[in-house]
Amino acid sequence: MNAATDLPRQPATDGPTSLYQADAHAVFWLGVEEQTAFRCNTYLILDGDQAYLLDPGSRAYFPQVRERVASLLPPEKLTALLIGHQDPDVGASMVDWLDLNPEIEVVSSPRTRVLLPHYGRAEFRFHDIEAQPELALPSGARLQFITAPFLHSPMAFTTYDSASGFLFTGDIFAAVQSDWHLVVEDFASHRAHMDLFHIDYMASNAAARGFVRKLDGLTINALLPQHGSIIPAALVPDALDYLRELRCGLDVLYPDLD
Repeated sequence: MNAATDLPRQPATDGPTSLYQADAHAVFWLGVEEQTAFRCNTYLILDGDQAYLLDPGSRAYFPQVRERVASLLPPEKLTALLIGHQDPDVGASMVDWLDLNPEIEVVSSPRTRVLLPHYGRAEFRFHDIEAQPELALPSGARLQFITAPFLHSPMAFTTYDSASGFLFTGDIFAAVQSDWHLVVEDFASHRAHMDLFHIDYMASNAAARGFVRKLDGLTINALLPQHGSIIPAALVPDALDYLRELRCGLDVLYPDLD
């Protein structure tokens, strides 16, 4: 069993990478493997007979992600897809997963729900994270859905796993980097990679600070974004300070309106 604070420095080369394992609860990085600065991360949470795929990704990488899921469980046995916002790199493959099993639940916000049918499937089982902001898992662990308005979508959300202490952050804490590592080792140098994403994509400092305030009281053992590298427990305080201080979006475009 590996502790939540004992993260591998590099991913496995031929399958899922274990990030956390304790009894019936496990978390895996599934990739995807791509030689691009705008790399995408898909994660899987297993708990007893339930399986949750977080930000399942684009249709282009569905075969790779499906193969990695298949090494852990039959892909059609997924319980749910957690789609943090509507961008195609986050959730377009939902239609492929629903082709495997139409009973797979889609977990998202109502504002995202209205856009997802444009991927080609209008009817699906839906879990509204605003109406039900928490899921109880068989092990007793909980998935807590924490909204992040305008970071960058109007009702993007993040997912906190109470067992591992991992916060799956979607585009928040994302980075654009050619020299990629699974886990950040030096936050000072990593800031520049985060700036390449956050300054242009995030709405404002008010949105960033408002989200950080929602995290008060949580024990966060890692921040797991959809782009870039995982931020380990030792660097979480630096990452939260980064958001508190971030000047982005409207702050940059309209500095005279502060």
